[in-house]
Amino acid sequence: MAQRITIGHSPDSDDIFMIYGLASGQIDSGDLLFDFVARDIETLNHWAQEGRLEVTAMSAHAFAYTKNRYRILSHGASMGENYGPIVVTRRPCTLDELRQMTFAIPGTLTSGFLMLRLLLGDFSYRQTRFDTILEEVANGKADAGLVIYEGQLTFERQGLRQAVDLGRWWHEQTGGLPFPLSINTLRSDLDPALAGAISSLLKQSVRFALEHRQEALAYALRDNPLLDLTIANTFIDRYVNFRTLDMGPDGRRAIAELLARGYRQGILPEAVSITFLD
Repeated sequence: MAQRITIGHSPDSDDIFMIYGLASGQIDSGDLLFDFVARDIETLNHWAQEGRLEVTAMSAHAFAYTKNRYRILSHGASMGENYGPIVVTRRPCTLDELRQMTFAIPGTLTSGFLMLRLLLGDFSYRQTRFDTILEEVANGKADAGLVIYEGQLTFERQGLRQAVDLGRWWHEQTGGLPFPLSINTLRSDLDPALAGAISSLLKQSVRFALEHRQEALAYALRDNPLLDLTIANTFIDRYVNFRTLDMGPDGRRAIAELLARGYRQGILPEAVSITFLD
């Protein structure tokens, strides 16, 4: 009998690129039928606290609040190699000036928000839709914006400036660790054999997309017709690569270090036990 599994992913081009093989039916999933649900990452983060979906992307930061409802897969993560989410402003400014500003942020459970707290401490913010942050800053509705999506590559078109690259700051602070943005997870209560089968298929989907890049890129842009092809291609290059197939020991250390620093600085309420599914 066929079994239905729901997979939550963000509408960003890199996430859609990764699921291309499965979502297009070009990878045989046997008796497993997959339903794909696209939501902004902060919605997925909150759903993860409830254990709502069997499989879901979530921010590495959000894992701290899931109470071991999920296990982290070694594949499917988006990690920045000396780059990552950025802070944009309308004018050049110092870190001290940033601490006095009001930020537009895409969510308090995003990894970018945790990293920004590690850098600045407490600051004023208000949450808004991830895809309106550049506009909020450009129109003066916010002094600064935390950008976690393709806007990392397009902010200059709206006359904005990059104040901080959080991925670069993290790289310098940790001796070269990648920036763990989002991770792919499976719910812990799934039968081990089923979990292994799902994990294998998800990894096959990432590999298929990388091996059929132009097809997968076109698929990623299907529901994002206004997204520039060059921008999407560059963004996917950044976040779907060798490390997406396997984050490696340093990728695992990066997740552990991010959450450990969050706890040590009093941002996370408790130390986090991390469980990986190999």
